[in-house]
Amino acid sequence: MKINLLYRDKKTIGGTRRLMRFPFLRNEVNGTRISGKKCAMHWWQGATAARRLKHTYRKRNAFFARLQGTEASINDATVKKYALALLEKGLSHAYVNQAISALKFYFHHVLKQPKSAAYVRPKKESKLPDVLSLNEVMRLLKAVKNLKHKAILYLTYTSGLRVSEVVRLRLEDCDRERRVLKVRQGKGRKDRQTLLSEAAFAVVEQYIGVEQPEDWLFPGQREGRHLTERSAQKVFEKTLAEVGIRKQVSIHSLRHSFATHLLENGIDLRYIQELLGHQSVRTTERYTHVSRRDIGRIQSPLDRMSALED
Repeated sequence: MKINLLYRDKKTIGGTRRLMRFPFLRNEVNGTRISGKKCAMHWWQGATAARRLKHTYRKRNAFFARLQGTEASINDATVKKYALALLEKGLSHAYVNQAISALKFYFHHVLKQPKSAAYVRPKKESKLPDVLSLNEVMRLLKAVKNLKHKAILYLTYTSGLRVSEVVRLRLEDCDRERRVLKVRQGKGRKDRQTLLSEAAFAVVEQYIGVEQPEDWLFPGQREGRHLTERSAQKVFEKTLAEVGIRKQVSIHSLRHSFATHLLENGIDLRYIQELLGHQSVRTTERYTHVSRRDIGRIQSPLDRMSALED
């Protein structure tokens, strides 16, 4: 099966719109094809569309490999057995739900099958964000020697950025006078402003003076391109190992830590929501479950009894 998608990316590069091309979805059964634009409108919009489409079709290909290509035997029971097999392999509930959605889309829009009964999906897992303590963050930041790498981690933490946002920063996005950092077209294709700390800008200013980037604040190896997200993730992982922190955290945990530390310092949840760029305050409320602001005031009954005995 050929997988193709053609859609227009709204992102502008060099002042002009870029047309991104990917293969069309072609139905092997009747030879018809679905407009790539229609596929994109149905499912994914933005710069990550192509990557997510590849993930979807990996799941589709794995499904048909399990059936050994017998499309005629596909039914709701087959999809259910496949989902159970994925769960038995230890894959996450989110992964299984994505696989079901991908197959549902393929059956309806590509094979033109009538809508089937609702598939039984595994319950969405509720997980708390992984955070670092303030001391661990300081150890991490102080351990970085490379100026470029230090600037990346400083901005990620002190401005609460996603990795996709920090690698796409431009020189003009740092406004020292107003002490704000502009994030262009973040998640949900929205611009926002967040904090620009004095400590972070001092590191960035030092980095700019030495490296003298021209367009992107953090240019990549390829000319005219920004640093890749994976490169930034590797910087964090390497530093984490050097410091000896054994928590299961990623560079995104710096963003979680930023929000949690603000909450513990008494910053209103609504302000944190704006800084992080969350559409719903419910997303921001997750940090109330990992904050020690109120939990730290509660004394264990056993500790209280011990204090009375002394």
